Amino acid sequence: MDEYVGWFASAATMMAAMMTAANLGSRITGWGFVVFTIGSVAWSMVGLLTGQTSLMITNAFLFAVNVFGVWRWLGRQARYEDGSAEASRNSRRKRNVATLFSAGSLIGAKVQDPEGATIGTLVDVMVSCDSKRIAYAVIAEGGVAGAGERLRAVQPELLDIRDDAVICRLSFDAFCAGDEIDPEN
Repeated sequence: MDEYVGWFASAATMMAAMMTAANLGSRITGWGFVVFTIGSVAWSMVGLLTGQTSLMITNAFLFAVNVFGVWRWLGRQARYEDGSAEASRNSRRKRNVATLFSAGSLIGAKVQDPEGATIGTLVDVMVSCDSKRIAYAVIAEGGVAGAGERLRAVQPELLDIRDDAVICRLSFDAFCAGDEIDPEN
């Protein structure tokens, strides 16, 4: 029986690691922590069945950490994201109110050229401390899973933020002709 529980614990841990590492939003990350919690219970059972006290103690601690992760991502963060989305929807319905867009939802947004082709992913937004305005957006292009990607700074006036996309007014070629920025600076 301990072998079956061990395989189950391994599968749960690997699946949860992929779910949280993918960073696909608060709900996926939160459910990743649910699966991590199930995995830590299974690993504790393996420790109990095989007499490995250290495995049981380690996973009791990880159980508590994972429960905190569930609360953090499925509770707190999901509630914030839902509130931001509702404020954004409400702002579009009201007249004489600025249309709102959650800055948190910008990170990870696909950036399209004027024709609708994806040119990259928005990975950061830099804000000027003096003016309190967006200085530039950092857009990653190319590469696979972050390896080999090229970063470019795009001025905010060249971006249109819409409900479902960020549109860069530059063509892909004009975007790629811009200077790359050093990811460490």
